[in-house]
Amino acid sequence: MTRREFLQQSAAASVVAAFAGCRRRVPINSADPALAPPAWYDAVPALAPIRAHTDRLFRITVCLRPFRAQGPRVEAERVGGKLVVHNYGHGGSGWSLSWGSSTLALEKARSAMAADLNGKEIAVIGCGALGLTSATLLQRAGARVTIYARERPPYVRSSRATGSWTPDSRVALTAAAPAALGDQWEQMARASWFMYQSYLGMAGAPVEYIDTYALSEIPPAEALQKRQLEDPIGFAHYAQRIGDLTPHPIDLPPGSHPFPTKFARRNTNLMFNVADYSRQLLTDFLIAGGKIETVEFHAPSDLRTLPQSVVFNCTGYGARRLWSDESVIPVRGQIGWLIPQPEVNYGLNYGNLNVLSRRDGIVVQVSNQGDATGWKNDNESPDRQEAEGGVRDLAALNERMAGCFQAAHEPRV
Repeated sequence: MTRREFLQQSAAASVVAAFAGCRRRVPINSADPALAPPAWYDAVPALAPIRAHTDRLFRITVCLRPFRAQGPRVEAERVGGKLVVHNYGHGGSGWSLSWGSSTLALEKARSAMAADLNGKEIAVIGCGALGLTSATLLQRAGARVTIYARERPPYVRSSRATGSWTPDSRVALTAAAPAALGDQWEQMARASWFMYQSYLGMAGAPVEYIDTYALSEIPPAEALQKRQLEDPIGFAHYAQRIGDLTPHPIDLPPGSHPFPTKFARRNTNLMFNVADYSRQLLTDFLIAGGKIETVEFHAPSDLRTLPQSVVFNCTGYGARRLWSDESVIPVRGQIGWLIPQPEVNYGLNYGNLNVLSRRDGIVVQVSNQGDATGWKNDNESPDRQEAEGGVRDLAALNERMAGCFQAAHEPRV
């Protein structure tokens, strides 16, 4: 054996030994082979505790999700001599479906115009998730675009979103959704997913993957089914149609995880750091020659003042007032923001509590009625008592997990 071969084999042996020494040997409290522990490289990593104190709440935000029972409105119509392409009403799926929905809106415009968009002057109303993605795709199609909006990030409602990839969150009602919505939804979800991959690894991490843990005292699949059966609204669910896009959830059997509940399910999913992501979209739009004008519209007749003959209406919940569209139903959602902790890089779902660690803060939400929380509630005033209650619930969970936390990870880079 040569000296090089000896060193190579020694190095390989050292690596194997190192990994073997790191493997967590956790007892399993069941003889059922179906409840076998995850592979050692899938074991729950070291988790840093969240500093759950009410005095660390630095912000409380409220968003009204623009829900439509029939699903998002993506269609073209003629209004006062202008072609208006509607793109709103995505419920809790605005960011998740934005690229695909805006792609569909562009196709509607091309079909209605029977012409290419290259060189066209086009107006976009709204500067939230749908407005920014519509404007960007129009630019890529060669159009010259001006955004007209009363507000821009961080003041738009889209900036107050949770930031999770949730493409079928409150997107329609099963009883009211047209038969074609499933296929249309899948098309929008897949197109959006494809585009989001191009934002991975960018400076500021506008989009990244994160592990979230759903904790329960009953098997995870049973807990999920129970939540859906107890849904009093009847929301449609389409996630199974795109099950090939994300890693399958990993069920952590009793005894194989550090959480105080009997069961835990880990999901790896996309997360949007909305503050940086919307800034990235806005900056890219302006660099490409886009313009933004501060304007407030009160009625469709106000569109006559615009010089453009083609208008993309991306007004979200604002469409209810602007277009007198009573089909848009408010679904209130509140977030309590804890000071960011770079070493916390996971999310938790436990009972009525939803926690997600983003770069710009740790999201703490309380959902006392599951998906029905906030249904038909248009109150946008922050509820401090609710926010502090969520933080105290998180603190109580921390106490139950005392001794379970391991040494904190290095901060994310």
